[in-house]
Amino acid sequence: MPSTENIGIVVLAAGASTRLGKPKQLLKFQGKTLLRHTVNEATNANAVAVIVVFGENADLFTKEIEGLKVDIVENKEWAEGMASSVHTGLNALLQHKPTIDAVIFMVCDQPYISSSLLNELITTRQKTGKPIVTCNYGDSIGPPALFHKSFIPELLKLKGDTGARKIIQQNMGEVATVLFPQGKIDIDTKEDYEALENS
Repeated sequence: MPSTENIGIVVLAAGASTRLGKPKQLLKFQGKTLLRHTVNEATNANAVAVIVVFGENADLFTKEIEGLKVDIVENKEWAEGMASSVHTGLNALLQHKPTIDAVIFMVCDQPYISSSLLNELITTRQKTGKPIVTCNYGDSIGPPALFHKSFIPELLKLKGDTGARKIIQQNMGEVATVLFPQGKIDIDTKEDYEALENS
């Protein structure tokens, strides 16, 4: 079985939440902001480093995760789209931990994310040997997703508002999945948040 003990996590939290009209990162759920909850779960997972990528409102968000053992990096080009945040986070991770075996990308608007789910991605990688492990929501796939270091060059080539989904779709034969039905619940609009509060 392949060893993937050197796992890094990159939390992508640079978006401006334009559809919501206010920073989704600071929405409260079960007593914590979505940002604090997400980063807290990342730090409790079996990872050697956690990088958090901020863009808009970086100063405000930095205060929200004070005391958590993470490295914060600011993406000055956040408005160019998701790919720039992937690059920023990945480059920071490689600088911090050059011997990384794999990286998990996660977003901060999935309220039901957990450290146990992140650890399941890691153990699934170890059990299957597949270089990509992503989440299966039941009718679709999505983050969080783990990529073996062999995909780093492709991740660094992503452009615009393309996340890593494109790489997953192009390599489906190399993908294992972990069931995460609640992964389809994310917060993009006021209606999404109201539905979450009423659930």
